[in-house]
This record gives sequence, C-alpha cells and structure tokens, in this order.
Amino acid sequence: MPRPYQLALSIAFCLFTVGIAMVCAAQTAEPSVELKASVDHAVSLVKPALVRIRVVSTEYSDGREMKYQSTGSGAIVSREGHIITNHHVAGHATRLFCTMSDREEIEADLIGTDAMTDIAIIKLKAPGREFPVATFGDSTKVRVGDTVLAMGSPMALSQSVTLGIVSNTEVILPQWSGPGREFKEDGEDVGSLVKWIGHDAEIAPGNSGGPLVDLAGEIIGINEIWMGLGGAIPGNLAKHVAEQIMANGKVTRAWLGVVLQPRLKYSKETRGALVSSVVGGSPADSAGIKPGDLLVSLAGNPVSIQYSEELPDFNRFAAGLPIGQETDVVVLRDGAEVPLKVTPEPREEVRPKEQELKEWGITASNLSLMMAKEMKRSSRDGVLVTSVRTGGAAGEAKPSINPRDVIVDVGGTTINNLQDLVAATSKLLEGKTDPVPVLTTFERKTERYVAVVKVGIKDLLAPGLEVKKAWLSVETQVVTREIAQQLERPDMTGFRVTQVYPGTTAETAGIKIGDYLLAVDDEPLTASAPEHNEELAALIRQYKAGNVVNLKILRGAEELTVPVELVRSPVLEREMKEYRNNEFELTVRDISFFNRAKEQWKEDRQGVLVSEVKPGGWAALGKLAVGDLILAVDGTNIGDIAAFSAKMDGIAAQKPNSVVLKVLRGIYTFYVELEPKWETGQ
Repeated sequence: MPRPYQLALSIAFCLFTVGIAMVCAAQTAEPSVELKASVDHAVSLVKPALVRIRVVSTEYSDGREMKYQSTGSGAIVSREGHIITNHHVAGHATRLFCTMSDREEIEADLIGTDAMTDIAIIKLKAPGREFPVATFGDSTKVRVGDTVLAMGSPMALSQSVTLGIVSNTEVILPQWSGPGREFKEDGEDVGSLVKWIGHDAEIAPGNSGGPLVDLAGEIIGINEIWMGLGGAIPGNLAKHVAEQIMANGKVTRAWLGVVLQPRLKYSKETRGALVSSVVGGSPADSAGIKPGDLLVSLAGNPVSIQYSEELPDFNRFAAGLPIGQETDVVVLRDGAEVPLKVTPEPREEVRPKEQELKEWGITASNLSLMMAKEMKRSSRDGVLVTSVRTGGAAGEAKPSINPRDVIVDVGGTTINNLQDLVAATSKLLEGKTDPVPVLTTFERKTERYVAVVKVGIKDLLAPGLEVKKAWLSVETQVVTREIAQQLERPDMTGFRVTQVYPGTTAETAGIKIGDYLLAVDDEPLTASAPEHNEELAALIRQYKAGNVVNLKILRGAEELTVPVELVRSPVLEREMKEYRNNEFELTVRDISFFNRAKEQWKEDRQGVLVSEVKPGGWAALGKLAVGDLILAVDGTNIGDIAAFSAKMDGIAAQKPNSVVLKVLRGIYTFYVELEPKWETGQ
C-alpha cells in the first residue's frame, strides 16, 4: 500500500496530466462562435485597464541595498489611477513605471502593500486624469469548470490573454509538502489567509498581479502563483484588501497570538480546532488559552476545523475582530468547556523594513515582537544587523559584527532602534571627512561584545604610489627554449618585443615589434622560461630615468646595438586615484597611459573609466560595466575625475528624476539613462 505522501503525489501527478490533456484539447479545438464573442466582450471591458508594470525593487544583502529590475501586471481599479497587483511584484518598489494598453508609459507611486495576502496598490502619477477601470465580480460565485481569462504581460511582453477553466476553488499548499515549505512573503505565510482559485489558463513570469477575469469581464481573482495550475487570489479578498490600502495606506488586522491546526485525525471530538501554540505575552496567553485546548467558539461563533482548507477562513475571521475590544472565547479542556475573555491587539509586521547604513557597511532593521521572541530576547531594544558588507566598517571590526547581531550601544549612546543609530552616526561623523573609530556594543545570542568600528566612508580613494623607476617603453615576452629551437638558435635567451609604445623614446630609437633583446649594456639576458618574465624589468629598474642604455638586438639575421633613453615609468592603473559615488554605486578613475595605448586613444581623448560597478546599484541597473568610458553627464563633457565628482555633487543636490550618461564602449557610444530614487532628506 502506498504511503500517504506517495498517494498524494500520485494524485497530483494525475491531476496535472489531466490538466495538460485538457489544455492541449482546448488548444486544438476551434472555439465556438458564442465563446469567441464572450471572450471578445470580456477582453474589451478589461484590456483598457490592463497595465504592464516595470519595477525597480530593493532587496538587502551583503551589507547593501540592492536594486533589481523586474516586471509584473496589474489592473486599474479606480478612476484616479489606483492599480492592484501583487506584493511580490511591487511591495519593495523604489521606482514604478506602468505601460498602458495604448503603450503610454506613466510613472507610479507605491501606496501600500500587504504581504499576508500578496496584494499591493500603486497609483499612477497623473493628477487630474481619469482612467478606464476594471470592475470586480463576486468570487464566491466561481464554480469548477467556469471559463476564465488570465490577462497580463507574460515574460514582460505586451498585454495578452489566455483561456482556461477553473479547476479548483480551494487550492491550498498541502500539509505533506512539509514544514518550511509554506509560500511566504517577508516572513508572512500567505496560505494562512488565502485559498487560491486554481485554473489552467496559461500564465508565466510577468503575469503576476494580472487579473483573472470571467466571461462577464469582471475580476474574480489576482493571478499570483503557478503550481502546474495557475493560482489566483480570490477577487473578494483582493478587493477588500485593496479598499483598505487605498483608504489607509495599509491593512489593519487583529492579533490573538494563537496558532491553530485541524483536529487530530483520530480525535473523538467533532467540533473545535486544536490550539497548537500560544505566543508568550500575547492576548491569547493573557486570556489563559493553552496549547492542547480545543477552541470551540470565538466571538459567539462556533469553530470547527477538521481540514486544512478550513483554516484560512477562520484566520480571516479572527483577523477581523475588533481591536482592543474584549471578545468571548470558549475552549474545550479535559472534556469541559472553559469560557474566557480575549482582547485582540493590532497585528504588526513580522519583518520591519530594512535600511542600508553605508557608514557601517551593514543593512539593518528594528526588531518586531515576533523576531525578538524567536531570538529569545527579553526586549525589542536594539538594531538587528541583517547583512554585512565584506570589507565594510562593521565587517572589519575586531571582533567583526555579523548578521543577526543586535547593536545596543554606540560610543556610550544607547541604541533602542534604527532612528537612534542613524542619529548617533550623524552626530559621530559631523564635520568629519575620514572614518571615526567608536566603541560599539552588540549582542550575539546570550553574549555581549564590544568592538571598535571605524564608521564612515570615503569618496576619493588614493592608493599609495610606487617609487618611480626607470622604464623601457616596450612590452615583451620571454624567448623560451621551444621558440629558440624553432628559430634554429637553440642557445638563444632573452626577450622578444611584442609592443612599442607610440611617441616614446623606444619608438624614437627605432625599436620594432619582433626584435629580440639579447643584452643590456653587455649584460646578457638569460630568460628562457615564462617564469623569468621579470628579468628585463628588474635590470632596467637599476638605472635612473634619463640614463641611456645600449640594447643588443637581433633583427632577422642581423645583430644590432641600439641606444635607448630610459624614462620614468608611467602611473600604473592600480596607483591612480579613484572616485567612488555611493548614490549610484560606481567607481571611476582617470585614463592611464596604458589605457590610451591599449585602446589606441589619442591624447585629447577625455573621460573617466569605470573601474567598479556594484551589483544591484543604480549604475548596474543602467548596464554600466567595468571598462566603460564616461564621456559626458547630462550633456556636460567630463575631462577627469575632478570634473566628474563636481558634476555628481551637483546632481546629488538637485535630485533629478533621471541622469543621462554618454558612454564609450569599444568603438560604440551609447546613452544610459539612470533613474534613481533619492532618499528623503539627502
């Protein structure tokens, strides 16, 4: 006999196979005239309100705020331009751009988001305009077998429509998928409130947030997931959440602090839900509810949960209880009913918003109630470090500050929250241009550490210069034994000239590519293997710039002696000053002698070379790459890093919506439009 999870997997595979067969049949069968007319009518009602959403989102890792670009779908649901979409599409947005059905692009603002139902509301930035809207239907009337349309922008393509049927109106993630396999957004279990409408209308990445529409042209769901079948958040739930966000910017829910599960399979009770956990200090805990109780009544409503599909309905009911108002609850304990009183509290987010602190090289957040409890902390005071940048101030401290450490004191100032840490950092660095060491106290589990952290950042990076030595202005390769044998000079050692830098003393002296260098001032060159490649340079460095050396050269069959004046070695690329722009997260430097030679740029070529582009920064989103030469910024030609630094300082002060860079890459120039989101107060 198969085990339960094997049977469930077999059933799931059979259902998936049947679904594939139905899709194939639907694709090969010619739709009826009546169906086509209904589809055309439904599309005509919704398509004008359908939008493609381009999103620049922020995520936090490696001690940095990382920007990513993605796409999703949405539908306009108010004349003023409110758009409903998924939280996982727009909930972390820093910039939003919406493409309308007529291809017009309009920027939008994030109004509010709800991770628990994966719904977000954004609003078009077009004051005074009225927009076409899509209307909601009644998702409770949806039945298995109903024809539905999935509308959106799959793979970021233009708005499209796919046809299918409703396969299931109560899709949940099955228990046999295992602990930790829940569908979570920002720590919130979406499945605790949502039972998805399953359908086989084909969807793909980019369809997220798009409407699931019936043949009446009404929204009955918001497409969210793909599990072999498409999964849509029921329209009634999505509409309810959307209305709260449009009115208040957020969703307010009641919290009891109790976790329920269905009654055990062999329980003799025929009512109630099993209390599996009670959060310490929560309303449920204060009310006297205990793990193992059967919750049989809440606010006068009977409770009976035998199957997992019934849990989301109860959770939504409990979340809607009046906050701060005493509520009757009855539990069954040891066979007897126990009446209790519980006072719901406002439910707070599991994961507070993160923030990058460049001066510390960390990302951090406040501690929520549940985070503090899960970390077994006695209070929520302090700042939680969520990630640390390699080479940053916190990471370089001894001992280093690590993710999940909690900063509680900076230089004698108590840190209760992020606001305290930001204020302490500003005070510490006021009037300073270099990093400032400060004694920092942080907690790691049950231990309390102190470390000296050098807080601060530098925009100009000036590496130490090497002592300038004499230089022969050529590049060479070693004459290996194999090369010498092929030249029928098996005993020859030395170097072959691979490049002569134009306009230098070596070129003036007549050194040519292909010459073999055999001796310097009668000092034989003995290099015969690649590992000897430094012999010539080391010998030349013993001279002073301005000295003339006599090179013994083999050119063809002729041996020559060529006098060459040595010059000071050019500034190496690693020695050049760099300018780091922390807003756009790129580093540039001036053009070096070797850059000009390699790229065959003339002396009048100006610009700054990109030497680093941080992944997830605004420059990376603009597709800038190491080696690009920035020629101009917003129409102003850039000669060197001083000019670039001054221009970028002016841009930071003006905070424009976009910054245009003229860039040279190889033989091609192109224009990059960066669209930063400026931090308030910067």
